[in-house]
Amino acid sequence: MFETSIIIQLLNKALQFAKNNAFCINGEYFSYSEFIQRIAVISESLQNNKENNIGLIANDDIDTYASIFAIWVTGKVYIPLSPETPEERNQNIIKQVGIKTILDSNKTQKLQSHDFFTSMSLLNTRIQTVDFNNQLAYIFFTSGSTGNPKGVTISKNNIASFVEAFWAMGYSINEADRCLQMFELTFDLSVMSYLIPLLKGACVYTIPKGKIKYSYIFELLDEQELTVALMVPSILNYLRPYFSEIDCPRLRYSLFCGEALHENIIDEWSKCVPNAQIDNVYGPTEDTIFCTRYTYNRDEKNDSHNGILSIGRSMLNNHAIVFNDINEPAGYSQIGELCLAGEQLTPGYFNNSALNKEMFFTVKHKGIETRFYRTGDLCLMRENGNIDYIGRKDSQVKIQGFRIELSEIEYHTKKAINEQFPLISIVLKNKSGNNEIAVVFESSEFELNGINEYLNSKIPPYMVPTKYYFLQQFPLNTNGKIDRKKIIEKFKI
Repeated sequence: MFETSIIIQLLNKALQFAKNNAFCINGEYFSYSEFIQRIAVISESLQNNKENNIGLIANDDIDTYASIFAIWVTGKVYIPLSPETPEERNQNIIKQVGIKTILDSNKTQKLQSHDFFTSMSLLNTRIQTVDFNNQLAYIFFTSGSTGNPKGVTISKNNIASFVEAFWAMGYSINEADRCLQMFELTFDLSVMSYLIPLLKGACVYTIPKGKIKYSYIFELLDEQELTVALMVPSILNYLRPYFSEIDCPRLRYSLFCGEALHENIIDEWSKCVPNAQIDNVYGPTEDTIFCTRYTYNRDEKNDSHNGILSIGRSMLNNHAIVFNDINEPAGYSQIGELCLAGEQLTPGYFNNSALNKEMFFTVKHKGIETRFYRTGDLCLMRENGNIDYIGRKDSQVKIQGFRIELSEIEYHTKKAINEQFPLISIVLKNKSGNNEIAVVFESSEFELNGINEYLNSKIPPYMVPTKYYFLQQFPLNTNGKIDRKKIIEKFKI
């Protein structure tokens, strides 16, 4: 399934549109012919490598994208490592997986490419020697509550199932499309953003490192007349002051994922993209990119809860069920935990049997024993089958689309102050309407010398708090627990 729907499909499109642009990276274009040539020569360098798990430094260049496919066609697994992430965190991942081979386009001498037809022949020959069934495609590491990142394994069959479900929703993408890829390669939404366009011969436009993301997206939408864009909703908060200047009649599909999508800002955005189908898609890393969809209705009332647009219903071969506390489906309009099952569901966390036992359970669904994943998202199902997002069951939140555990931030911040004082981390809305992390100490005010430097050496930049506050005593609720709501209200911007 992976071989035919992804690898062979890519090769066929590359042959059909060899001279078309496959990528635009920092203003430089790369054709499908060039892309295939880079895949072939990199795969050739890997074919005798006995290591299965290959680390990949997530640079923004043609060789990094080619390396993903080279890793796949040689039957291996890629584990993206961000060059912006603290070295200690990357070393943690490398140690967990036992990575011995790391591809870094910035440090490795560029291999000399074969010509296009030789490259095509090499790749067609190579894939005949690989059994793609049940192989892993990648391992993405997400925030862990103990300060230890956890690895989510995704199989090649999972990705093939996502691709099948994506096309089943009726998206019509072709070689004339210009598609946004705004995500770091350590974020699973990147997979859809590069993979889907390449399977149709379209061009992928990336965001260069060091650029202001929302500003560069504005430029691409305006100057390159993008036709397909998957973004995190927080980008709209940054673009909002410029909505009056944004006119994108060529944008055909405008998708959002990674955070709650508020109806009021979509009402405004819809005027900027008058001809676009606007979709709110949802899914954790554990269910391969996304697994539900809701299409915004320009002319009728939309399903929403507290101003948050519905996440819709399951895609093909997926199940999204709201369960109550005893693992039974909740009734319509009853709040429960959203649980996911189906062909996109991860085989499990890498080398973490305890977490697998905690996060997955098996019950009968439509008479069949079915394995479900607990998302931790509180939702309710409407009678029409659409699902409304309510909020988080635990302390996991989204910052800039990245899923993080507040407890991980608390863990490292306590280490930074030698655990002298109690503290909690909270999420506040900034003036742009985006989430920011703050830490509140139960203490008199003290100097925070070196705390940010310490945190920057332990966690990615998007997890480092932007604000620090002090309280002599934390308020408690009736259960004797720290009342986070009161603290958030006190420091709300």
